[in-house]
Amino acid sequence: MSVKINSLEIENVKRIKAVKLEPSANGLTIIGGNNNQGKTSVLDAIAWALGGDKYKPTAAARDGAYTDPILHVELSNGLIVERKGKNSSLKVIDPHGNKAGQQLLNSFLSALALDLPKFMHASDKEKAAILLQIIGIGDQLAQLEAEESRLYNQRTAIGRIADQKQKYASELQCWENVPSTPVSASELLAKQQAILARNGENQRKRENAVQYAQELTAAQAAYDAAKKRLEQAEQNARIAQMSAQDLQDESTAELEKSIAEIDAINMKIRDNLNKEHAEEEAKTYRQDYEALTKQISVLRKEKQDLLQSADLPLEGLTVENGALQYHGKQWDSMSGSEQLRVATAIVRKLNPDCGFVLLDKLEQMDSSTLQAFGQWLEQEGLQAIATRVSTGEECSIIIEDGYSVNNQEQQPKPPTMQKTWTKGAF
Repeated sequence: MSVKINSLEIENVKRIKAVKLEPSANGLTIIGGNNNQGKTSVLDAIAWALGGDKYKPTAAARDGAYTDPILHVELSNGLIVERKGKNSSLKVIDPHGNKAGQQLLNSFLSALALDLPKFMHASDKEKAAILLQIIGIGDQLAQLEAEESRLYNQRTAIGRIADQKQKYASELQCWENVPSTPVSASELLAKQQAILARNGENQRKRENAVQYAQELTAAQAAYDAAKKRLEQAEQNARIAQMSAQDLQDESTAELEKSIAEIDAINMKIRDNLNKEHAEEEAKTYRQDYEALTKQISVLRKEKQDLLQSADLPLEGLTVENGALQYHGKQWDSMSGSEQLRVATAIVRKLNPDCGFVLLDKLEQMDSSTLQAFGQWLEQEGLQAIATRVSTGEECSIIIEDGYSVNNQEQQPKPPTMQKTWTKGAF
């Protein structure tokens, strides 16, 4: 059973002269009044009474008071907490007779319940860390988020490289009708030399034909003396003529042109190869990018499953990228009432044994939002003692010049040093 405040009595603390209050067990108990009347002093006194000297106001005693501060708080677990005397010494009375002190109070009190602004003003990272610590998944979620961040940064870098490679490939010149590999000049030169050798052979054969023709003429002149020689010469001439008559020289012009253009061709081939290589690299990086995207999606699904399975203190509350989110809105996008609801739920979850929370400045809520917030507190079985710059009927008591006044029937302020005790409930 969580511990709540049954009643409290305060004298001569900060602006308070004399205040008595019995807050509602569940829901809102609102301390109303105009500015500088002592509303916040009530909350400061409760925090000091229960939380210890670290919550003691710098100027705890009321200016002009003839007696020392007195604080008397009765809790739902039967404990009675008192601070009084010159040193405002703590006295905790246990109805069971057990020895009690600040250590016992600390066992069921939530520090943030006494100092909610500490949570409200914390950074997004600190708020999220508190929640994750409460639900017990902080380390596991931190590992997932660190891995997600690493993959995201890696994917971003790869995506940039892929874009650069693709841009480089698109700017490269592409040539049509050129070989896929660089042309070798030595092969063309070898072909040229082979043709020149064949042409030289043809020239030799032509020279043979001329020689045999000359011999034929000489043989004809000496026909009678060398008939036999003439016949042989005629035969040789016929053979030589037949061998030479169908010969045709090959042209080396095309090869000479190719040799002359080989550097230009190879340049085009290199351009095509570079473009193809750049496109392949861009494709590879894009595939790596897509693979990392899938890994990130898996990690995000694990985070989502982890948070959904966690025992979160409020429906719609989650942690995304190291920050609290409530119904998809981060802290700075939440309304003031939403921030209070989130903070109150987290504080309650932090220490379920502490059944109350102190809230200041509820004037940021309109009447309908205030009513809805009070109903939510009642459903949660949570007690909230809050201040509001107002004298409306929503207030349980009104503080005027350090005194509590019944809000239903306001009475004249009693003279100085006279206590007026009133009971208020929401």
